[in-house]
Amino acid sequence: MRDNNKIRRIQTARDTGDRLAELQPLVFRPDSEEVEMQVINVYEDLEYQTIMGFGGAFTEASAVTLQKISAEKRQEIMRAYFDRQHGLGYTLCRTHINSCDFSLGNYAYVEREDPELAQFDISRDREALMPCIQEAARQAEGQLALYASPWSPPGWMKTTGMMNGGGKLKREYYDAWARYYVKYIQAYEEEGIPIWGITVQNEAKAVQTWDSCVYTAEEEKDFVRDYLGPALEAAGLSHVKVMIWDHNKERIYERAKIAFEDAAASKYIWGIAFHWYSGDHFEALSAVRDKYPDKRLLFTEGCQEGGVRLGAWHTGERYAHDMIGNLNHWTSGWTDWNLVLDETGGPNHVGNFCDAPVIANTKTGEVHYESSYYYIGHFSKYIRPGAARIGCTKYTDKLETTAFKNSDGTIALVILNRTDDNLSYCLRYNGDVAEGSIPGHAIQTLLFHGS
Repeated sequence: MRDNNKIRRIQTARDTGDRLAELQPLVFRPDSEEVEMQVINVYEDLEYQTIMGFGGAFTEASAVTLQKISAEKRQEIMRAYFDRQHGLGYTLCRTHINSCDFSLGNYAYVEREDPELAQFDISRDREALMPCIQEAARQAEGQLALYASPWSPPGWMKTTGMMNGGGKLKREYYDAWARYYVKYIQAYEEEGIPIWGITVQNEAKAVQTWDSCVYTAEEEKDFVRDYLGPALEAAGLSHVKVMIWDHNKERIYERAKIAFEDAAASKYIWGIAFHWYSGDHFEALSAVRDKYPDKRLLFTEGCQEGGVRLGAWHTGERYAHDMIGNLNHWTSGWTDWNLVLDETGGPNHVGNFCDAPVIANTKTGEVHYESSYYYIGHFSKYIRPGAARIGCTKYTDKLETTAFKNSDGTIALVILNRTDDNLSYCLRYNGDVAEGSIPGHAIQTLLFHGS
């Protein structure tokens, strides 16, 4: 039996002051066969994937923005993200190898042609990026898994001779580029920052005005099989997880098929990473899992494009909708893009400005928590690493739901309402029911003890 019949209810709602606010609890009562309308069912004996965690990305832009505000505000933001009790409890984060669009400019750890990588130097990252990661790890009490993605090899390794504008990795530098990842992982570990995983290439299909590099599915597979996997193995780094693709969902099945059906390549690949920019395509995730059940799915990037939108509510709803859809289709972890941006939605060296859950105004010192911050928190605070997704059904497509059972036995049910209407529901679980409602444009997390 459960310890008690109470259901904690956490709410964020557009038209109230509720921001991860605790409401009066709901109370279970015995079910009756008359209850059949407005039901949300939770089935804890149906288990699916296990969750690694939730988090965001450490970029040079975020780190430099944090350096420009007061120490007090900087600590406030880090606690707001990484402190489990007082913040969102982030445990899974991303960073970049070499520069990305959210760097202050192009840079590489080996700037001039040097296939032996004798000049390899991460001193640029020591200026802002590494201290930010190290502080986050302290706030997370060491419970932080970090993975890294390259946006581009150094220009001298590429067909175009530059980091921006796409181009390809030259075949003669496949070996040097594989050893580059090894040096990066070793250099970070020497600074006390362990690397949990890597993706082969950020947005492997995209030719961007910023740092980018294109691989066909066959090229990416061959690089992992013949160079990257063996290089990691030779360096004693086989524990570092390798993910392919790291791009949108509309082609994820085809990319998975080509890589995972080559046994020599597949043995090095932990899973496939993806973004949200081409739309939902949630069923594509299930297609990958159904075909390759031993591989993991990881959401590695999503953000609101087009600059800062202070106070916008649709951004939070966009996040929650995508998170629920991804989680319900076998995603094992979820990582936002920039943790923090400045008042312009940057800095960004090509003007590709975006929004972020936290905006720090470097001119006034003010910190703004966007709706996306609170919406993410409805997942990251209450669905902890090791939680298993469990069965859940709902009576209407006006609501979006997902449910998890944490390792301590707590069940977390997330309910999203993107409509204008106040919607009632009847939570039904293991012979008990509880009536509740959710306002329009709101999200709730219900917490109760499993049997």
